[in-house]
Amino acid sequence: MSTYLRGIRTPHRKGTKKKPVLRMDVPATVTIPMSMHIGKPATPIVKVGDLVRVGTKIGEADGYISSPVFSSVSGKVVKLIEHRLITGAATTAVVIESDGEMAVDESIAPPVVNSKEDLVAAIKASGIVGLGGAGFPTFVKLDVDPARIDYLIINGAECEPYVTSDTVTMLTRADDMLYALRALRRHLGIQNVIVGVENNNRQGADAMAALGQMMDDLSIKVHSLPAIYPQGGEKVLIYHTTGRKVMNNQLPIDQGCVVLNCTTLAAIGAYLQTGMPLVEKCVSVDGGAVRLPRNVIAPIGASFQDLFDFCGGLTTEPAKMIYGGPMMGITVPDATAPILKNTNAILALTKKEARLPKTTACIRCGACVNTCPFGLEPATIAAAYDKKDIDALKDLQVLSCMECGCCSFVCPANRPLVQMNKLSKQLIRDEARKEGGNK
Repeated sequence: MSTYLRGIRTPHRKGTKKKPVLRMDVPATVTIPMSMHIGKPATPIVKVGDLVRVGTKIGEADGYISSPVFSSVSGKVVKLIEHRLITGAATTAVVIESDGEMAVDESIAPPVVNSKEDLVAAIKASGIVGLGGAGFPTFVKLDVDPARIDYLIINGAECEPYVTSDTVTMLTRADDMLYALRALRRHLGIQNVIVGVENNNRQGADAMAALGQMMDDLSIKVHSLPAIYPQGGEKVLIYHTTGRKVMNNQLPIDQGCVVLNCTTLAAIGAYLQTGMPLVEKCVSVDGGAVRLPRNVIAPIGASFQDLFDFCGGLTTEPAKMIYGGPMMGITVPDATAPILKNTNAILALTKKEARLPKTTACIRCGACVNTCPFGLEPATIAAAYDKKDIDALKDLQVLSCMECGCCSFVCPANRPLVQMNKLSKQLIRDEARKEGGNK
């Protein structure tokens, strides 16, 4: 059996799946970090006292792998603060006091796109990044020789428990997705599009099949995926939809594939039609502590508390709050944490939901190896990490770990295996930086 076919069955708990999507009230303030993407943080270009509108650029991209940042409300810049990201890194954040009017910046206008170069430049100017969670600047994926692209793969897998915001996109924003696909067809010569949807999401699959019928000049195939986590992983998705394997030293384009999240695609379409950059996000608000779970369209920079309040508040003090789903999401310390570009869900879990089972000694059962999509050996990696054996960690290919959490989920000893993988990867990077500094 191919390692790419491995994975786990998680409880879906899609409590917001059939709930209507609602636009939240304008928050009193927003806190917008300059780093909401992979790569260098944006550089703030506003100062305290500046008046801004929805779509006003407040952060300029710094380098190629970077992304501009825009105001999500109209109002006044009241602070530039040091903000601690969930990764632990520090960045600048712009705090804007809303005037409640949501007035749009006068410069907003649809971009003029007549070529591949125009399209890539427009997507870069939009501030759009991977909206499925990774946050990689989207224009970089498309800034390639079009002849190298065999498949455009649209990720609609949404395999994490609780999260349904991508399904909402597929059901409500087919027009934006269609507009983006036609632009990609025209300027990048895209011939084949595959939409990956899990086989338990009939609504999403039907919506994407209807989308395919609208594209007379483009082949769109809806690929039914087994409802096995982590179907949404880029390499896993490519294998299951095309049969191609992206090796450790390769990028998807090396196998002729470009992967875009369905919400990313819709954001591209909306920007090309309106010129409004990425300033808001559809977020699944769920968890046992949320009174009225629902999908919410929220301004980027609104706080967890703002969204919880819009959802009727909390029924109890949450034991844990998480960006994203419970498998790959990251815990936040308090409800002041802001919604980011790539936030697809926020969870407020009760003590029962967040309870951590007691950890015991490894029983050498091999369950972690049998479920890892890439056939890694998490228990062996953990032992090498304990010894700080960097050479062994490299040999065990820990850097290829996608941090999906399958190993921790199935471990009968309840060992924090995915956390050990993360620490191992950081150990290797720290050593590389140290060696680089000594040269």
